[in-house]
Amino acid sequence: MTEKDLRVAIDRAAGLLLAQGLSIAFAESATAGRVAAEFSLPCNAGKFLTGGLVCYDARLKTTLLGVPESLIEKYTPESMEVTEAIARGLTRLISADIHVGITGLPCPGGSESEEKPVGTMFVCAMKGESQLFAERRLFQGEHTQIILQSVCWTADLLFKRLGVTL
Repeated sequence: MTEKDLRVAIDRAAGLLLAQGLSIAFAESATAGRVAAEFSLPCNAGKFLTGGLVCYDARLKTTLLGVPESLIEKYTPESMEVTEAIARGLTRLISADIHVGITGLPCPGGSESEEKPVGTMFVCAMKGESQLFAERRLFQGEHTQIILQSVCWTADLLFKRLGVTL
């Protein structure tokens, strides 16, 4: 993936957010704010980007976003179940039309396993009370490459799902 690929993906998703008059907010764990930062770069970002929260530590997931500790204990902080709970929790903190949660394992040291190796990333987006998408994907490469691929993937998912509603 190149910087140009990333810019195209972000600009396409941003264009649809602007065209549809939608706002967006992010709760990020593994990407540590990189998605929100990239979405802040297009012109007129202030018309669609509401803000974001970095919840790298699992305690922030529980204290700020209201993710039940039992959910984290059962599924681990890097799981689809927790990612969905992060997105839902964000709906109570930041006013936006779309709320996106992102978790995953860009490097060793988390809850990696044979079923969930390093490079496994999760993203969930809520549009109001409805789930826009919830996806899991395995990326290859170094830590920073996995993060950048995850940012691009998130933008692509937003573009595809929002494009369906046109």
